[in-house]
Amino acid sequence: MKYLLTALFAIIIFATNAWCATTNSINPVDTCFMLVSAALVLVMTPSLALFYGGLVRKKNVLSTIMHSLVAMGILTIEWVVIGYSLSFGGDVGGIIGNLKYLFLSGVGYAPSNFAPTIPAAVFMIYQCMFAIITPALISGAIAERIKFSAYLLFIILWSLFVYYPAVHWIWGGGWLAKLGVADFAGGLVVHATCGVSALVAAILVTKRKTFLKEPVFPHHIPMVVLGAGLLWFGWFGFNAGSALSVNSVAVNAFLTTHISAATALFVWLLIEWVKNGKPTVLGGATGAVAGLATITPASGFVSPLFAIVIGFLSAVICFYAIQFKEKFKYDDSLDVFGVHGIGGILGTLSLGLFAQKSINGINGLFYGSAKTFLVQLIGTVVIVVYSLIATFIILKVIGALLGGLKVSEEDEAMGLDVSEHGEKAYN
Repeated sequence: MKYLLTALFAIIIFATNAWCATTNSINPVDTCFMLVSAALVLVMTPSLALFYGGLVRKKNVLSTIMHSLVAMGILTIEWVVIGYSLSFGGDVGGIIGNLKYLFLSGVGYAPSNFAPTIPAAVFMIYQCMFAIITPALISGAIAERIKFSAYLLFIILWSLFVYYPAVHWIWGGGWLAKLGVADFAGGLVVHATCGVSALVAAILVTKRKTFLKEPVFPHHIPMVVLGAGLLWFGWFGFNAGSALSVNSVAVNAFLTTHISAATALFVWLLIEWVKNGKPTVLGGATGAVAGLATITPASGFVSPLFAIVIGFLSAVICFYAIQFKEKFKYDDSLDVFGVHGIGGILGTLSLGLFAQKSINGINGLFYGSAKTFLVQLIGTVVIVVYSLIATFIILKVIGALLGGLKVSEEDEAMGLDVSEHGEKAYN
């Protein structure tokens, strides 16, 4: 038996080495890891559908789920046709990629310039999953009132003019990357862009008729918790997968992701308990998502100890950030800006504070590099300002084309499930 096992092991090693030799040093372990990570990130979009779907009233649950579902379809097509090329094609003045990879031309099984141990096609499909969920996150700010046609046109144009440029600037070798801006898994590219854009969208789409006039409660909190739990699960592919290889950075990102989420969940509950007298299940789920969003840019750069600090800060700051909408009277339906926008910005600046060179080659201000923090601050300001302006223009154009962004008062009162899709979630 031992001779049989030895022979089998030798054959596996020989086959693996031979395969690697014929595919330009592509690593099958890294490739498998990235395929699994891509699948985990895809799971996050239907998980978001559950999370958001449970938070709205039952007459809007299907329309809210549809916002995530349709993103999985149309944004995949856009990514394949032009998105990947604009994001990761050859650099044009540091601003955008060229059309080298239009319709995935030349994207095959040779290594990618951005991930030398995996096929370019694997890197492409992994990044595709990010391109799907990022615009879908914005939908929470305009749930229960935006026209479906306006939403569909918005995510197409927003991806084209906001997301793809941001990806190229930071991950695709653009001007912010050359400046030294770091973003491990999407604090700026994903959460800051979508969070700030969500704020603009919430204001321009205008308020729900019931906003601040009558209480609006989530219709299915168990669905919210299921969605949050699956988001947490998928986030390991989001963050650990961003190492693009099976290495110590991936392990560190996995650990810091979990620790930050767990810390934020618990601290959020404590804040609620002290402030309101009772900790809530909804608060715990929201806290976990805030911790996940905030650690995202820093997960591959900070130690597990600082993940606790970041998780704590995310709970405190995001908890109070979501109170802004009542003070300033903007209707961010599901707190996208307060959780993702503020969380992404906080996490990006935390990277500038707590990054440790021994983990991934960068020291933050806490370890003696003021330049790192300054560069992160510059990158944050650029992304925030650009997202604000571009989203404002996009929504104004769509509103003019469609005669408004918001459904009629009658359709809003009826619920978008029936008025926009002709369906009911519960019969």
